Amino acid sequence: MAKQKSAFVCNECGNEYSKWQGQCHDCGEWNTLTEIKLGPAAGKSAPRAVGYAGAAASEVQTLDSINLEDLPRIHSGSSEFDRVLGGGLVPGSAVLIGGHPGAGKSTLLLQTLCRLAQSVPALYVTGEESLQQVAMRAKRLELKADKLQLLSETQLEAILSHAARQRPQVMVVDSVQVLHSDGVTSAPGSVSQVRECAAALTRFAKQSNTIVLLVGHVTKEGSLAGPKVLEHMIDCSIMLEGSSDTRFRTLRGQKNRFGAVNELGVFAMTELGLKEVKNPSAIFLNRQSEPASGSVVMVVWEGTRPLLVEIQALVDSSSVGHPRRVAVGLEQNRLAMLLAVLHRHGGLQVGDQDVFVNVVGGVKVLETSADLALLLAIVSSFRDRPLPEDLVVFGEVGLSGEIRPVPSGQERLQEAAKHGFKRAIVPSGNRPRKALEGMTVVAVDTLAQALDAI
Repeated sequence: MAKQKSAFVCNECGNEYSKWQGQCHDCGEWNTLTEIKLGPAAGKSAPRAVGYAGAAASEVQTLDSINLEDLPRIHSGSSEFDRVLGGGLVPGSAVLIGGHPGAGKSTLLLQTLCRLAQSVPALYVTGEESLQQVAMRAKRLELKADKLQLLSETQLEAILSHAARQRPQVMVVDSVQVLHSDGVTSAPGSVSQVRECAAALTRFAKQSNTIVLLVGHVTKEGSLAGPKVLEHMIDCSIMLEGSSDTRFRTLRGQKNRFGAVNELGVFAMTELGLKEVKNPSAIFLNRQSEPASGSVVMVVWEGTRPLLVEIQALVDSSSVGHPRRVAVGLEQNRLAMLLAVLHRHGGLQVGDQDVFVNVVGGVKVLETSADLALLLAIVSSFRDRPLPEDLVVFGEVGLSGEIRPVPSGQERLQEAAKHGFKRAIVPSGNRPRKALEGMTVVAVDTLAQALDAI
């Protein structure tokens, strides 16, 4: 009998190798190669691919003959969830929701399916919890559970068989890491099992026009567990973030074939589950009564809306030979680069000082519009001079000390004016076309001009 063929797949980039090696040549990561079985041994019949019994056979069509009518989106009942999804759930889509243990993934999906079950057929498949545990959570959250179908199963073929009979319009699988297929010999949670199960569920979603929501675990590094190719299979990848010491959770879209990426939805964890926050800027602007040095409000752009958040900086004398540079919610390397720009073009030397930077509320700022606000907060802390409470700042700082414009400057200023801010320091390229009532806008071209403005 011939030996079953296998390959080694990198968990980070999905590159395949014929034999094991310590480092992946494609992404450069170490000890990320995992063995997978490519197929059954010779002489054995290959397991038949599992699909949807009522699916139509594939046909070749011309491009102009394809129906261009938009598929109607299904609203989840939560405006924040719909915002991250791009306007609602798309029929036939596969959505992957990841997050740390205790973030609220199961709670969010159970709330969503209980609402959807009142109008469309819905199936909740649990592989990590018993049916009694799910029912206890639904009762504690006071959810309407009279029409939601439940299934406790971890075998892929059995799940697809039940789904083919029930024909749900929305199906949740919690979680993809505990599923196993009879056609794969490795243990549940392995690279080959996760990839094959996710591929079969995605194929079922496309063939049956069912919305499939998959729950994924998160590794210690904060990425989704399993092969990187898992993110290429699905249509939408969403991360639910939030630490255990805060009741707020942020839902961020990382990949979306039906909408904008980097959309942000904010929820609050309560006794009755996750409640959406209608005005996220209000919770991030809960500042102290007395002005403090090293604090300033900036306007970041999250997906399709502006968001006002507070950035804090603390500059203190260092007691060690190598001063510390700590950034929470911002990129560490960008902080070091901006400190060099501040020294060269702002005339402020903090090489012998510890610099700590934090974005209030646990928000992760991924865009460069926070550069100017970060430097002004550092200067305020270093000089121990509080900035005005009604001041808002945004702008990108270049290596030559110039202040570059950022996208959607007019909308950022309008959001700040709506929350009562009276002053703004912005790039000259973002100067408003017409004066904003009640707001004084200072447009600057260089970092030196911005420092003079404060």
